[in-house]
Amino acid sequence: MSTRLQGKIAFITGASSGIGAATARRFAQEGATVVLCGRNQAPLDAVASAIREAGGMAHWQVADVSDEHAFVSAIEAAAQQHGRLDILVNNAMAYTWGAIDSTSTGDWHANFRTTVDGTFWGTRTAMALMKAQGGAIVNIASICGLFGTPWMAGYSAAKAAVINFSRAAASEGAANRIRCNVVVPGVIETPATAGMLADAKARGNTEKLIPLRRIGQAQEVANAILFLASDEASYITGACVPVDGGRSSELYTVLE
Repeated sequence: MSTRLQGKIAFITGASSGIGAATARRFAQEGATVVLCGRNQAPLDAVASAIREAGGMAHWQVADVSDEHAFVSAIEAAAQQHGRLDILVNNAMAYTWGAIDSTSTGDWHANFRTTVDGTFWGTRTAMALMKAQGGAIVNIASICGLFGTPWMAGYSAAKAAVINFSRAAASEGAANRIRCNVVVPGVIETPATAGMLADAKARGNTEKLIPLRRIGQAQEVANAILFLASDEASYITGACVPVDGGRSSELYTVLE
């Protein structure tokens, strides 16, 4: 076990699977005490138990990030229990799928409640808790927030909002040594993308669009989150870091 986050208290949303769970494992490997947040106890307990069995320190808080009171209370309870909050990772998200001309107002708003409102509530709460000693906030966006994506207009708009909100948070937090950065994953192999990637042809076509010619892994995103949360990134704030195999670097792709 390394010590890049030794003594740090980290709160991670959407931590029961995928990028959130991978981030919790990486943070614990680096010495942090991690508090996992999600809507369902069983998967959170499974991830936390695995971390503890590997020698790490992990706890969990059941909360729906789209519920302001429940989410804010969970962060505050974790900070009270552990005496402080050093790191917040806003990873939880929700999305709807469909053409713009058939998207209901309710479905449109559903993209923002967890992804944007939750990120705001979490960041606001963390900034208040971190004011005395400083800290690091890492918000998770998506390549969809950089480029328009058909049938995912709401999700794309929500993730774009996360990126620019985080820049404002970085500017405001700097005076109190609170850093705020964004990680922008591309196509990553997680439970959320399992259906799309299960088809060999669809997976192959997707890989052809990525310069590195493969799908990313959750741990690769977690490694970027770890860096931005650590003191190694002490002079980095307001940054937007793509972890997408080079997808956002290309104007067009030459298919072989």
